[in-house]
Amino acid sequence: MTPTELYEMLKKVQEPKGFFFNRDKDWALTILNDLLVNKKRYGYTSCPCRLATGDRDKDRDIFCPCAYRQEDVKEYGSCYCNLYVSREWNEGKIEHRYVPEKRPPEKISF
Repeated sequence: MTPTELYEMLKKVQEPKGFFFNRDKDWALTILNDLLVNKKRYGYTSCPCRLATGDRDKDRDIFCPCAYRQEDVKEYGSCYCNLYVSREWNEGKIEHRYVPEKRPPEKISF
């Protein structure tokens, strides 16, 4: 699968749920490419903006879309890596702010 194919597939699934890809399509395709790299590397699509352990169970919370996406998009208009955003974020109706890491420290250190 190519990043573009993944983009088209996920767009159909995620937009009805209120999650849109970043309007910077090059950025979105870069992140999607990195997800595909992680899929080959680990066997699952871990968020490329976070360090994966390679242990499927330990990394389950960072399978894209990660467990933090919904709250991040609700609070900031964007997920941690700016792949998924709200419509308002894409339209410039809300400020583009830094999204802090919400993954618990015990999951980050390994």
